[in-house]
Amino acid sequence: MSLHADAVDVLTAWRPAGREQEALRQAYLGFLAARPDACERSCVPGHVTASALVLDATGERTLLTLHPRVGRWLQLGGHCEPSDETLAGAALREATEESGIRGLRIDPAPVHLDVHPITCSLGVPTRHFDVRFVVRAPVGAAAVRSAESVDLQWWPVDDLPSNADDLHPMVQAALAQIAR
Repeated sequence: MSLHADAVDVLTAWRPAGREQEALRQAYLGFLAARPDACERSCVPGHVTASALVLDATGERTLLTLHPRVGRWLQLGGHCEPSDETLAGAALREATEESGIRGLRIDPAPVHLDVHPITCSLGVPTRHFDVRFVVRAPVGAAAVRSAESVDLQWWPVDDLPSNADDLHPMVQAALAQIAR
């Protein structure tokens, strides 16, 4: 199965809790139907990305990266690679690469969707159709900052940094998902 087919299957099966997320799910499916290259970075109108809200073993802290180009605290994640076979696999790969933590576990169901404008490394303005997953770190996990980050820190889920306001809906969805 291709990454594109996996994205269609995952988003077809997923049932988000709210109307806004359902509207985005439908938009993603429409975009995937129109663009066979939707999961490739070279898709200039926009492309599907995969990210991970990494939670510690207790679910009380999340690992955020201070993104060098955006200058804000964000969840871990990024572009899908040609070797990625699934969206969850892409999110887990990104989380492992960017955190340095081995033994991460991912919930294969998305937790949140977000479309945002960005100028990627190709230098062309585009959009990221980000599919976000919950990833759990093992007990005592120590993160190691990668070259892709200015800083990497654990933050209490109820006390995120001031420039991370747009992460609150994803964090709330993640906490609701792990409570089930």
